[in-house]
Amino acid sequence: MSEPDARERGSEAPLDLDRSRLHLRFGFWTLFVFLTLGLVLETLHGFKVGWYVGVTSQTRRLMFTLAHAHGTLLGLVHIAFGLALAAHGPDSRRWLRIASPLLRAASVLLPGGFLLGGVVIYGGDPGVGILLVPLGALAAMVAVFLAARHLGR
Repeated sequence: MSEPDARERGSEAPLDLDRSRLHLRFGFWTLFVFLTLGLVLETLHGFKVGWYVGVTSQTRRLMFTLAHAHGTLLGLVHIAFGLALAAHGPDSRRWLRIASPLLRAASVLLPGGFLLGGVVIYGGDPGVGILLVPLGALAAMVAVFLAARHLGR
């Protein structure tokens, strides 16, 4: 290995560790937020709040449940991603500069779209916030594809 290659690889290691810590932190905070949302939803259900459990609120309940589930799952994905970055070691990180922000965007757009879609419902249909869901899903798919392609080497 030539000297410039060693310097480049050495300079990537702190970046990898910082990125790993970022995803671990983001993942645990995401878990906290969406587990708290789950507790709020259980409380609304337990107290039989009509806005949440009424017959006309079935769509709202579904949207909020999907927001909770997707947010929690993406929090776990961030933790796994952060641990994988820490364990994998440095290599070509151009893919990481794309995958990392996409994964963070997915963690906001996907559950956020479900959450916003359930705030205001229109005759059994979710609100316009649901339009964020496909964008978040696409961001998650690209990020996971890039991770699967490059971390598996």
